[in-house]
Amino acid sequence: MPKRMPRYPIYIPSKGRSDRPLTARMFAEDGVPFRFVVEPNEVPAYEHEWRDHILVLPENNKGLVYSRNWIKEHAISEGHERHWQFDDDVWRMRRLHKGRRYPCSSRIAVVAAEDFVDRYENVGLCSFNSSFFAPATQGISLQKWPPFYLNSRCYTNFLMMNSLPYKWRYRYNEDTDMTLQVLAGGWCTILFNVFLMDTPETMEAHGGQMMSATGSYQGDGRLKMARELERVWPGVVETKRKFNRPQHRVKHDWKKFDTPLVRKKGVEDEPPNEYGMTLVPYRTKKGAPNA
Repeated sequence: MPKRMPRYPIYIPSKGRSDRPLTARMFAEDGVPFRFVVEPNEVPAYEHEWRDHILVLPENNKGLVYSRNWIKEHAISEGHERHWQFDDDVWRMRRLHKGRRYPCSSRIAVVAAEDFVDRYENVGLCSFNSSFFAPATQGISLQKWPPFYLNSRCYTNFLMMNSLPYKWRYRYNEDTDMTLQVLAGGWCTILFNVFLMDTPETMEAHGGQMMSATGSYQGDGRLKMARELERVWPGVVETKRKFNRPQHRVKHDWKKFDTPLVRKKGVEDEPPNEYGMTLVPYRTKKGAPNA
């Protein structure tokens, strides 16, 4: 039986990371089709290794928001109902199972997420959570981390419904702003815990948006970024201190967004499906058991 492949196109907006394209290498290893979206002046750097995976933006140095909106329009032009956008620094996917996080195929994670979202009429946006926010536990059931959070912030990777009228906006916190646009419009968002992503810690990976954004984290940059989102969403976003630095916070921790999922007509509950996954021994390069 042939392997299930993603039904929606996967785009990777990338800048300055032709020498360390983590997400692309993950997908290539797992046999997942994808396309880089790069600026014209960076094509030579990327085409050496990824010639058959490149889409070229019309202009240089327009920023991530410009790339995200261009990607959405490209997916619409090809007639797709939804599309994926992955940041270029996702290096591994994991399956959360009984409190443990096991490396798994990114192909299976993407297919399972698509299957879940397509059972409902009103999921506008979904993402995989970071493994950083769902640490491994021992002796604790999976209920410690629910399979997904409903109506929470999406970030770093997105499966988006193309018919939504919303645009990506603002240079910083564009992911939170898009999530709030979707929720304020009466749609649902899904943040998956059952599958998790591994990425480098903030400020560790060179290239990407960090090339232009690093300076904005200096001095009172974080405060300005948080205040900007607070001005756009008054009464919804507030500026607090977290980890000893200013950071935006959605009031009531997103709990005010309570739109329920609406199952598509004729879609019944399905039996558990592990998509062919089985547990096998796995150890890190240092020989320690994986967490």
